[in-house]
Amino acid sequence: MAKKPYYITTAIAYTSGKPHIGNTYEAILADAIARFKRKQGYDVFFQTGTDEHGQKIQEKADAAGVTPQKFVDGVAGEIQGIWDLVGTSYDKFMRTTDADHVRQVSKIFKKFYDQGDIYKSYYEGMYCTPCESFWTESQLKDGKCPDCGRDVKPAKEEAYFFKMGKYADRLIEHINKHPEFIQPVSRKNEMMNNFLLKGLQDLCVSRTSFTWGVPVEFDEKHVVYVWLDALTNYITGIGFDADGNHGENYKKYWPADLHLIGKDILRFHTIYWPIFLMALGEPLPKQVFGHPWLLQGDGKMSKSKGNVIYADDLARLFGVDAVRYFVLHEMPFDNDGQITWELVAERFNTELANVLGNLVNRTVAMIEKYFGGEVQKSLPANEADTDAEFKTTVTGAVEKVCMKADALRVADAISETFAVFRRANKYIDETMPWALAKDESKKARLNDVLYNLAEAIQIGASLLDSFMPETSAKIFTAFGGASRSLEDCAKFGLREQVKVTAIPPLFARLDFKTLAPEIEKIRAQQAEEYAKEQAKLGATTESAATETQPESEKTPEISFDDFVKVELRVGEIVACEAVPKSSKLLKETVKFGNETRTIVSGIAKHYKPEEMVGKKVVFVTNLAPRKVCGIVSEGMILAGEDESGNLTLFTPEKDIASGTRLG
Repeated sequence: MAKKPYYITTAIAYTSGKPHIGNTYEAILADAIARFKRKQGYDVFFQTGTDEHGQKIQEKADAAGVTPQKFVDGVAGEIQGIWDLVGTSYDKFMRTTDADHVRQVSKIFKKFYDQGDIYKSYYEGMYCTPCESFWTESQLKDGKCPDCGRDVKPAKEEAYFFKMGKYADRLIEHINKHPEFIQPVSRKNEMMNNFLLKGLQDLCVSRTSFTWGVPVEFDEKHVVYVWLDALTNYITGIGFDADGNHGENYKKYWPADLHLIGKDILRFHTIYWPIFLMALGEPLPKQVFGHPWLLQGDGKMSKSKGNVIYADDLARLFGVDAVRYFVLHEMPFDNDGQITWELVAERFNTELANVLGNLVNRTVAMIEKYFGGEVQKSLPANEADTDAEFKTTVTGAVEKVCMKADALRVADAISETFAVFRRANKYIDETMPWALAKDESKKARLNDVLYNLAEAIQIGASLLDSFMPETSAKIFTAFGGASRSLEDCAKFGLREQVKVTAIPPLFARLDFKTLAPEIEKIRAQQAEEYAKEQAKLGATTESAATETQPESEKTPEISFDDFVKVELRVGEIVACEAVPKSSKLLKETVKFGNETRTIVSGIAKHYKPEEMVGKKVVFVTNLAPRKVCGIVSEGMILAGEDESGNLTLFTPEKDIASGTRLG
């Protein structure tokens, strides 16, 4: 009997730079779902890839002094390398610069135009470059992009627009008839109440202010808007043809069973993308799941904050499967999760080393010590009361794991799997094999206990192999078995004997103190790379500004004598607190050698008080004191903010005494 097809996709990663662990989480989550579906017997097609067009990429390529194609080739290669590193078993790595995709996007745009869905006009409003999105004044949040919180710029240009309202009622009807279409439910309510039910504006689908995109074949001034280009990858990647000559994979796998995306791009996938498909006359995907974010501490990861964590750094210090375990198990179903170096190390020790690693190592060691490495299938006559309950718990886990996985509650599925390992550890405490080994008359019972443990571990490893494939493979090596089908995970005692092989510890306990110097090196390297990147972007921006800025708007020159009047000193922040009734201000207590001052800074949207304590930062210290919100401020902190709203403090490259004067 033919397997039932299952098509799963991730959002394609934007090639503006190296993806951090929050971005990588999505690829790992999709991989875990794909692997589990294969284990359930589905014919899975798993597609991921890169989104490679747009204004932001053109600007980054210009700053790097390379062509956009060369720039995206490098970043796409890095992204694919990270996806491979963390074990994603994708069937296709899609790139939007692929020739077949570019050809189909061009044909799709022409099709929309020919059937009256697209018209030419002018756009005038606010534009967010990082999000590649246009906004009206009323849509802005505190004057900034409502999606990413960065600055927006006024923009006016000729553009083609898609008639969203033409299909809005059909989409509302579809969502109401298919409550599973947008998940979790909170995301569905957000899309309906905040966008669809308020009425849709026509969508800008072309640009003329840059050239790095799919050309509009009948109007050479225009390139296709990046979101129309990017979203269509889900069908062009499996053989969709705008003329109707679809490939076999498209006929087999579309509509997609699951689009797995971040919650920040839900609008594009649950409103724009379904409407594009309706206009093409194609069926809609069965489900769009907007997963939450993985945050560093309690904020989004940002290079400007110096808090970015990358998957390759984590894997080097903890191992690939430890990374997979953490991001899959620690991320709630519909709330943001948190990651810090310390938290990863804690979970490594408490869950992986103690619960799983210790169980496997102890069991193998006891079978080798007491039976020369081989135990036989237990006999019912030797079964104790505790054995029946133990076996029922172990074999009953598969139903619970499947139920959680089918609901995309992967964290809960892993918890149910680890419940098997926890029960096995408890079984050791109950049966006390070391005590049985002291009595020759209880040797048969000892054999049965160790066989039961080996059987439980192999069932647990078979349930775990979609989530931690390398670890499961090592366990199978240790116990001389192979991954069991889900059906066989519900059966106990399938092997007549178990022969073990000693393996290195799966997860040796870590001392975080030994990791701390390496983590500091990673942070320092990131800071250096970010500074270099900002310097390149700054040079490009300065050059452009020199060409276009009116003479009267340029910053006036100052003499050297003027410059030396400015006193710059390194200060150590010893205390920090939010200023009451202000969302922007922090009050810092700063030590300059033997002197302590109070300084008020407008950086609360970028730094939390607890993040500031202990930092050494450069300050202007000879400004006249001024009162801010009733607090006398005795200096000014030095910080830089780029056009995207990313802010960073100026800190010494090496540790230096507080109070040191610069210059």
